[in-house]
Amino acid sequence: MADAALRLTTLAEELLGAPLPVRIRAWDSSESGPPDAPALIIRNRRALRRLLWKPGELGLARAWVAGEIDVEGDLYELLGRLAGLIWERDGEARGAAHPALDPRMRAAARGILQIAGPWPPPAPPAEELRRRSGPLHTKRRDKEAISHHYDVGNDFYELVLGPSMVYSCAYWDDTPGFSLEDAQRDKLDLISRKLALKEGERLLDVGCGWGSMAIHAAREYGVRVTGITLSREQAAYARKRIAQEGLTDRIEIRVQDYRDVRDGPYDAISSIGMAEHVGSVQYREYADDLYALLKPGGRLLNHQIARRPETNEADYHIDEFIDAYVFPDGELAPLGRTVATLEEAGFEARDVESIREHYALTLRRWVANLEDHWADAVRLTSPGRARVWRLYMAASALSFERNRIGVNQILAVKPPESGASGLPLRARDWR
Repeated sequence: MADAALRLTTLAEELLGAPLPVRIRAWDSSESGPPDAPALIIRNRRALRRLLWKPGELGLARAWVAGEIDVEGDLYELLGRLAGLIWERDGEARGAAHPALDPRMRAAARGILQIAGPWPPPAPPAEELRRRSGPLHTKRRDKEAISHHYDVGNDFYELVLGPSMVYSCAYWDDTPGFSLEDAQRDKLDLISRKLALKEGERLLDVGCGWGSMAIHAAREYGVRVTGITLSREQAAYARKRIAQEGLTDRIEIRVQDYRDVRDGPYDAISSIGMAEHVGSVQYREYADDLYALLKPGGRLLNHQIARRPETNEADYHIDEFIDAYVFPDGELAPLGRTVATLEEAGFEARDVESIREHYALTLRRWVANLEDHWADAVRLTSPGRARVWRLYMAASALSFERNRIGVNQILAVKPPESGASGLPLRARDWR
C-alpha cells in the first residue's frame, strides 16, 4: 500500500467536513497533513480494523492501548486539535444519524475496508475489563471495578502520584517552587478546616485510598479516623504508612463497602474522589447512608467530579474508553443533581467551591511524573496499562481546562433539631 496516509487523510476530511488538523503517518512510512502539526502514527492496519468493528471511542482506545496508534509531538496539542472535530462538536453534529445510516460513514467505511482489508480485528487488549453481566453497583461488582482500577500495584501509583499518594485534585497557589506535595497537603488541610476537625472527634474517610487524609487529620488535628476502601492493596499500603507515622492508636483502615458501615455516629465524614464510583442508581442510598452515620450538627465534605448537564439528559453517555479501561461503572453527574440528592437525604448544603482549574494542573503533574518514569511504569504494570493512564490523564486535563467537566467541594451539614448549623456567620471562615 503506497501513500496510505494521504488516502486516510482524504477519507477523514470527507467524513468530518473539515481539514484534518494533525499529520498522519502510516505503516508504509507515508505522511500527510500539516507539516508543523503533531503526528498521529498508525503503526499497522489492525488499528483500522478495530475502528471498523467498533467505531468511536472504544475502537480508538483499543488501538491506542495495543500500541497500534501513537503520537509524535505534543500529546496535549494533538488531543486539543482533534477535540473540536471529534469530542466537542456542536449539538447538530452530535445528533447526526447513527453511523450505519449516515451515508458519509458508509462511504468512509468502504474506503477504510479497501485499505485495511475485511478481516476481523484482534482480541481486545488484556487491560480491558471483562466484566460480568448483571445489575450495576452490587457490592460484588463495585469491588471488582475498584480492584481493576486501584489494584495495579502501589509502586506504579507512587511513580505517578509522588510522595503524597493522594489520587484527587490538589489545591494550588502561585508561590514560586510550590510543589505537587505542597498542593496536596493544602488540599487535605482545606478539607480538615471545612470539617472543623477537633481533637478527640471521630472522622469517617469514605474511599480512604492510601491513607493520606486519615494521616493528615489524625496527625495535625488529633482526630480518630476510620478509613474504608474496597482495595486490599490500598489498605495494606495505608496501614504500613500509619504504623510508620506512629498513628495506629488513632486510625483504623478497613476493607469495607460504605453500605456496611454501622458504627456511627461520626462527628465528620470526608468523601474525596469516591462518589464518582457510586453511580446514579445508588447515589440516593449513598447520601442516606452518610446522613445516618453523622451525628446531628456533623459535617460532610463531598469532593466530586461533575459533568456539564445535557440539554436532553437522555443524550448523556458514559465514555467508553474510561468505562472499559479506567473507571468501570463510574458515572459523573451534574453538580445540581448531586446537591439536590444530598438535600433530599436531609443534608443542608452550606458551601460549594469549584476548583476545576486545580485539577487540570494536578493531572499535568501526574502525566509529567509518568512520562519521566516511563520505563519503570511499563516494567511495574504493562505497556498497555501505562498507555491507558497517559491518555486518560492527558485527555482529562484538557477536559477540565476546556470546562467540559469540573470538580467541586460540597460542604453539607446534618441539621440538629435546633436548626443551628454550627458554621461561622462569615462564609469560608472555616474555624
